Amino acid sequence: MPPILPDFSSSVKLKYVKLGYQYLVNHILTFLLLPTMAAIVIEVVRRPEQIVDLWQSLHFDLVQILFSSLLIVFVATVYVMSRPRQVFLVDYACFKPPVTCRVPFSTFMEHSTLLNHFDKKSVDFQMRILERSGLGEDTSLPPALHYIPPNPNMEDARAEAELVIFSAMDDLFRKTGLKPKDVDILIVNCSLFSPTPSLSAMVINKYKMRSNIRSFNLSGMGCSAGLISVDLARDLLQVHPNSNAVVVSTEIITPNWYAGNQRSMLLPNCLFRMGGAAILLSNRRRERSRAKYRLVHVVRTHKGADDRAYKCVYEEEDSSGKVGISLSKDLMAIAGEALKSNITTIGPLVLPASEQLLFLFTLIGRKVFNPKWKPYIPDFKQAFEHFCIHAGGRAVIDELEKNLQLSAEHVEASRMTLHRFGNTSSSSLWYELNYIESKGRMKRGDRVWQIAFGSGFKCNSAVWKCNRTIKAPSTVHGPTAFTSTRFTFQR
Repeated sequence: MPPILPDFSSSVKLKYVKLGYQYLVNHILTFLLLPTMAAIVIEVVRRPEQIVDLWQSLHFDLVQILFSSLLIVFVATVYVMSRPRQVFLVDYACFKPPVTCRVPFSTFMEHSTLLNHFDKKSVDFQMRILERSGLGEDTSLPPALHYIPPNPNMEDARAEAELVIFSAMDDLFRKTGLKPKDVDILIVNCSLFSPTPSLSAMVINKYKMRSNIRSFNLSGMGCSAGLISVDLARDLLQVHPNSNAVVVSTEIITPNWYAGNQRSMLLPNCLFRMGGAAILLSNRRRERSRAKYRLVHVVRTHKGADDRAYKCVYEEEDSSGKVGISLSKDLMAIAGEALKSNITTIGPLVLPASEQLLFLFTLIGRKVFNPKWKPYIPDFKQAFEHFCIHAGGRAVIDELEKNLQLSAEHVEASRMTLHRFGNTSSSSLWYELNYIESKGRMKRGDRVWQIAFGSGFKCNSAVWKCNRTIKAPSTVHGPTAFTSTRFTFQR
């Protein structure tokens, strides 16, 4: 006898009950206002003479009319002047590494074996990490690290910075038609490479930008620095009307190669790869029609007051005096705590009323009736159509997929970005957004949630709303050039 199928009737009924509840709560004002408006209309139709008598009984003189008009104009002016300026993402460009920088697993392991820096245990450890990392065969490292032995220096680091940043900036200027003289605000973030003059000064010198440009250079802020730069640009655009802001996010790998045998410091060698992005933000009204997105919220969470969180991503020397970035075993637990705090803040801003009420009822039930009740995890799929989760590693993506109850399609952009480009630090979110666009999935009105984690320890979120439907490119072009939903790519 064939096995008896399980009874799905209860789960199906529960599904429709939840859908009905969500629809009812989210449209409660409509359901309350419609009967009220219908009753008013019926009453007006039944007794029109009373409405006419009421209107005729009202007497206005010229002074009252002028005063009322001035009051309305004053209130409208105050409202328009006090409301925050809208910030639009006009367009962005991601850096595509040249083929000569490609590092397949075989090349990476061959170089690690030939180098005298690593013992056999360290070589085997790196191989295991690569196999489980989620990275593919097309990730890239800067030219200086292709030599045996690598000899990174300041000149090579500057060369990598120029290659990544200038390529992204050239592509951005080409796509938007923006001229360097039209840039009012420039923000560059790079955590581990901070030369003098700064990278922002390097960009200004290259493109001969205006002398009164407002430039900023952010360093040491980890993989979430890209959203910190967006937040800074938003604040500056609130006080500087009719302005364009360019944000450049990258991480320079050349001077940060670790040549020791401490396992916690070998992880960045295996995960971090070349990458960068340039983003054009603007508060000019004429940019609204062609802008891709509108910035809705930026929420930042910092756990630096906790010593354990502060040192979970830490630059230091090992026992041999070699400098590297140490990743703590507690990293995922700390990231989860930071995400929880961030969600607590962003939830009321984006979740529909139905999800907020369910969360409130569960919280009250746990406090009043039974503390062992399972806490309710809000369904963020009700608030967002797309998710861009920092491609820090396969474990990061797996944990967020599980904890936020996301589907495989929701985290597809993060997995594919990690596979194709590796961990590109603060720029990874823009590669993921480009992947979603290249698949033709971004429609007008869609909401995007970008989530990034960084040293300190920080969890930052940005919410964007799509301004117009973005068509998939007819030809393979751009940095991602993804050709299918499987792990295959067109180079």
